[in-house]
Amino acid sequence: MSKPEPVADSARKRRSSIAGPLPAESEFWVFGYASLMWKPGFEFEERQRGILRGFHRSLCVYSNRHRGTAERPGLVMGLDRGGSCRGMAFRIAPEKIEATHAYLTEREQINRVYFEVYPRVRLEDGRAIRALAYVVDRSHVQYAGRLAHVEILRLIEQGHGQSGACRDYVLNTLRSMAEIGMTDHALDWLERELSAR
Repeated sequence: MSKPEPVADSARKRRSSIAGPLPAESEFWVFGYASLMWKPGFEFEERQRGILRGFHRSLCVYSNRHRGTAERPGLVMGLDRGGSCRGMAFRIAPEKIEATHAYLTEREQINRVYFEVYPRVRLEDGRAIRALAYVVDRSHVQYAGRLAHVEILRLIEQGHGQSGACRDYVLNTLRSMAEIGMTDHALDWLERELSAR
């Protein structure tokens, strides 16, 4: 007989997953703000730049698998409370929704560090849609919060995990943003520092 799951862990899993079925909308979108922008890994029907208000892009999650290890963690991005975030929204064909969600759950929710939410996103062409987005759980042990620049650089430089070097992840994200004319002034310093090394 298996041991009962701790209440705290069980509650975290419920909060970090979709409550009930996927939204019954005529269109289903996914909002990418970091690696999903340059390596979505799923098929999509349409891609549009968009802005999400109420959350901002932040290097605030310790990575102990994809871009680091438990002994030498890296640092990856999450959507954290406050501000706004420009990113890329992907529209998924109805017949691909379940497979896309299963893929994203496997990719993004290994350690349940994110909440799955469906906030409003304003697309570049003016449409307002709801999109699946991954918002960091501030109570999670992997939440790094706001770090000093020197610590951010240290974690990025040391991190290397199953998906490769943390440094590559960060530079790919920043450069993909630049290629599509997207800026994030809070991260301007980071590309300069990493490119100079």
